[in-house]
Amino acid sequence: MVFFSQYKGVALALDLRGFVEAEARIFFNPAINPGQEDHTISGVLSPELYHQFENGTQLYFSPFYRLDSADDDRTHFDLRELDFISSQESWDLRLGVRKVFWGVTETQHLVDIINQTDFLESPDGEEKLGQPMVNLALVRDWGIVDFFVMPFFRERTFPGRGGRLRLPILVDTDQTKFESGAAEWHTDIAVRYFHSIDKWDIGLSHFHGTNREPTFQLGSKGDGEPVLIPLYEQIDQTGLDVLFVYGNWIWKLEAIYRQGMQPGDYFASTFGFEYTFSGVWGTGMDLGILSEWMFDERKGKSTNPLQNDITFGMRLGVNDINGSEILIALVQDLESSTKSFFIEASSRLSEHWRLTVEVRALVDQPLDDPLFTLRDDDFAQISLAYHF
Repeated sequence: MVFFSQYKGVALALDLRGFVEAEARIFFNPAINPGQEDHTISGVLSPELYHQFENGTQLYFSPFYRLDSADDDRTHFDLRELDFISSQESWDLRLGVRKVFWGVTETQHLVDIINQTDFLESPDGEEKLGQPMVNLALVRDWGIVDFFVMPFFRERTFPGRGGRLRLPILVDTDQTKFESGAAEWHTDIAVRYFHSIDKWDIGLSHFHGTNREPTFQLGSKGDGEPVLIPLYEQIDQTGLDVLFVYGNWIWKLEAIYRQGMQPGDYFASTFGFEYTFSGVWGTGMDLGILSEWMFDERKGKSTNPLQNDITFGMRLGVNDINGSEILIALVQDLESSTKSFFIEASSRLSEHWRLTVEVRALVDQPLDDPLFTLRDDDFAQISLAYHF
């Protein structure tokens, strides 16, 4: 949707896009914790505004708002992007609030550390908050080098008392602690080198600053109610992401080495592949088979439940005019009986409407599994979005 106007004799063109979405979550089991609902209904408004000025500078603006029926904390607003972009032949300068994605694997993105996770949106960690930054990208024949300076830190969001997919003890963000004396105003920096060489995509990154993933300390509120207090430590993280395409094969690797966290430095990785069968069953559909192994050397001390797990899945691309696709995956813990699976399917119903269905469930968690507290939070989610 493009609007034209005149300001002091200068023609302005504003490109307005975005979507409005209605979402319903239905939980298969009654809630364990008091105050939680067995179903939720919510709505999203997410416009996107793009404009290019006469001098070539571009503006991208994308606010986000969700209204939720069950959890007051999930009703939230975020400025996903407010980005001024100046581009030249050999460099790009971006100033403002942005979302930056790093990573190649399917199950988790270890190297993706620039933006904070919006955990209110989805338990898979894919949704991110906007991050204030200055980003300079140098574009050369031998690759792209990105420099990031981030003057302000965004805290992770968590479900409130009425929300599902949360721990039995609430997270109290009013008592958040930081290792740095500058707290959320600590200036974080990062650099990433990326290059495509024939069939290889290679990314090498380093981050220095406030960890996006908090650890927790047990505390209490004024009335004596126990709460979890987030602690954000200072870390250094070196990351490597590699994508290799050979015929119908796609091989993927993400690996990190993180320093500064308690109880000590550690290495973690995700490695796997996807193989695509084209024209299956005599149709125009593509069927991809994927598998990934997740490893974290902290084992039982890890803050990540994917410490030694393997994923098996398949992706069906219908290749129709509606862009229909379905992904089904099972994640098996190699050191216990814990299993989780998810289904993600989407299709356009028309030029403007898209339907998305998601199912997530946990199976056979032992008492000592970090996901045991979510054992009754299996759910199905249906979203209907109008794109304008």
